[in-house]
Amino acid sequence: MQVMGIEAISPKKNLSKSGKDHIVYPYLLKHVKVTLQNQVWSSDITYLPIYRSFVYLVAVIDWFSRYILSWELSNSLDVYFCLEALDRALRQGKPEIFNTDQGSQFTSKLYTEKVIANEIKMSMDSKGRALDNIFIERFWRSLKYEDIYLKDYQSISELRDGLKNYFYFYNNQRGHQSLGYKTPAEVYFNLNRN
Repeated sequence: MQVMGIEAISPKKNLSKSGKDHIVYPYLLKHVKVTLQNQVWSSDITYLPIYRSFVYLVAVIDWFSRYILSWELSNSLDVYFCLEALDRALRQGKPEIFNTDQGSQFTSKLYTEKVIANEIKMSMDSKGRALDNIFIERFWRSLKYEDIYLKDYQSISELRDGLKNYFYFYNNQRGHQSLGYKTPAEVYFNLNRN
């Protein structure tokens, strides 16, 4: 297989490679205290296994409330599914700062111009610093351990339906210790539970 250049289809390590000649923005969140919804959003991509394959998932999260504003699936790592998730998130509000890693989707001209055209400050993690985007990384862990690894999805449509259910649960029913056991939706929309 090595001689013929044949390899298994699987996600490769280090998906966060910036594109050639793309601008890398500085990390703006080092000493920022996040005290309001729509102050800081971030986005990231992860891969999810499905029967004999995998797909990519992008999500946009509000740092203050941990509310997932939008998400999208793709079977390729092009920029367009990331732009679709960003557009859907922007229909709900606008952050002061938007943070991503240095992946080619997020450093692409199409993506950075969309963020800057909306008068949002662009921030990017330092190279190799997953903790710079800790809230989305922690969300990926919750999603995978509470849903993906337990359900063994067999198709993209089955996965999409499962994700809809999980995102609803996560945003509207799952209390967070760091939020005083309120849900992300309660905090994001300033709702009071009776």
